[in-house]
Amino acid sequence: MHCPFCRHPDTRVIDSRSTDDGANIRRRRTCPECERRFTTQETVLLMVSKRSGVTEPFSRSKIIAGVRRACQGRPVTEDSLAMLGQRVEEEIRGRGLAEVPSHEIGLAILGPLRELDEVAYLHFASVYRGFESLADFESEIAMLRAERATADQRE
Repeated sequence: MHCPFCRHPDTRVIDSRSTDDGANIRRRRTCPECERRFTTQETVLLMVSKRSGVTEPFSRSKIIAGVRRACQGRPVTEDSLAMLGQRVEEEIRGRGLAEVPSHEIGLAILGPLRELDEVAYLHFASVYRGFESLADFESEIAMLRAERATADQRE
């Protein structure tokens, strides 16, 4: 790690701490040349492989933006979207893979979104799964109703 002040090529780690969510490590460093201190933050990169074959870094903000479009006009708060984004990221990172297909991310979004708002879920699922007819919507709604009936019977 180069010193950001004098560009010396070697620095020493004084202290390392995990962030609250455990996804990052914050390191306190010192430069042996200029003796100044600075903090760095390290994050494990998670790559997403797109259908086109291109890979790009995982972005929680892209998940939130996509879900926000599906929730347009629905009573869903920004906090709920942020929590959904965090939940999806934790699930994806929990798989322990360095590269995840974008399809897997879409599947990871569907469950939490269904719990958040069923109408937004239908909107997202219709685009994500490429619904082409009313029959596609009807079968998805029938599945949602069956799941709700099963949950009601358990209570």
